[in-house]
Amino acid sequence: MDRPPAESTILVTRESGGIAHVTINRPKSLNSLTKSMITDLARAFKGLDSDDSVNVIVLSGRGRAFCSGVDLTAADDVFKGDVKNVETDAVAQMELCRKPIIGAIAGFAVTAGFEIALACDILIAAKGARFIDTHARFGIFPSWGLSQKLSRIIGPNKAREVSLSAVPLSAEQAEKWGLVNHVVDESELLKKAHEVAQAIANNNHDLVLRYKSVINDGWKLNLGQALQMEKERAHDYYDGMTTEQFKKMQEFIASRSSRPASKL
Repeated sequence: MDRPPAESTILVTRESGGIAHVTINRPKSLNSLTKSMITDLARAFKGLDSDDSVNVIVLSGRGRAFCSGVDLTAADDVFKGDVKNVETDAVAQMELCRKPIIGAIAGFAVTAGFEIALACDILIAAKGARFIDTHARFGIFPSWGLSQKLSRIIGPNKAREVSLSAVPLSAEQAEKWGLVNHVVDESELLKKAHEVAQAIANNNHDLVLRYKSVINDGWKLNLGQALQMEKERAHDYYDGMTTEQFKKMQEFIASRSSRPASKL
């Protein structure tokens, strides 16, 4: 595994099996985000998206928090900057990333940290982890999707309670509401994230990318439109395959059928 300089506040490492790790590395400040960290996080995801050796990404925070939000001592710099610049927007780059992103949440995911968690495709949380939306408490208008995404995942009534009250949402409750996929002991968090990542990396990489895309794009449509989109993409996919590709697909299926399935 390659390792970046330890002083970097955004660490990126890659494994030989196609799994990359992004770590928010400012533990003494509970991984609060400065403008430069947001830019570096955006560049990290853009770089991993274009890296053909990477199949899946695990995002975590070092220390006692996943991410405690924007560093409010630098809030003016963050909120009044060029917020429409997609190149330096961490959440925008996560949403544009074709590779599946697994969020490994320990400690707190607060406000901007909560929004970064919502930009992940799969969430695994440690027991005792908390998701907190403090936009209403501190007079910060949401701009990374929390006001829209959370209600679509857990329902508008529950989302209103979480956001308007600013009361912490536990990992255990988040799992019951469908926000979190798995809750595990903190000592097992990265192991579980790696286990899920490996199960994804073992599959057909091209189809994983296409499948993530059709799920995420369909989520923005009504069911009828989404089903039609699926049919059109399936037609384009199969119509573009050669006889040799169909043969390789059949051979791959035959070779996989004798292996035990991955367990989540």
